[in-house]
Amino acid sequence: MKLTTKQLTLCALLTAMALALSYLENLFPLSLAIPVPGVKLGLANIVTVFALYALGPGEALLILLARCFLGSLFAGNMNALVFSLLGGLSALGTMALLSRRRGLSLYGVSIGGAAAHSCGQIAAAAWTLGSSAPLYYLPVLLAVSLLTGGLTGLASACLFRGLRHTDLMKG
Repeated sequence: MKLTTKQLTLCALLTAMALALSYLENLFPLSLAIPVPGVKLGLANIVTVFALYALGPGEALLILLARCFLGSLFAGNMNALVFSLLGGLSALGTMALLSRRRGLSLYGVSIGGAAAHSCGQIAAAAWTLGSSAPLYYLPVLLAVSLLTGGLTGLASACLFRGLRHTDLMKG
């Protein structure tokens, strides 16, 4: 994949935005509103959804990989890299497939991505622990994925609506 200077710059900006959203998300204790351990809104996934639709799956993958590696590096927690990668790659792969289906809205694609992210993280936990015990937590995370994926879809839809008349969305 050969990127133009404009595409490379946009990928770098989107990666920085995803990192900032991920960091910002850690400042707000979601556990006060949703008392489920390990639940996050997935604000950085707004960037993934945007990149998938606006740039394509290749560029979205580059942004996702950069976000996962840099986020783990900046946080000083390279152990979290497995969870981030498996969750993110599962979500992006699912969203790329779902986005090709006619009649499925951005909300449906986003909810599917949130559910796939939960599945990827549970797989990472099972692999890391060497146990199938984390699978019992999957139904809880999938239920919460309806809410978090819907919110991510809403934010993405608002972003697209706001950018629809810009040069960014014209090709």
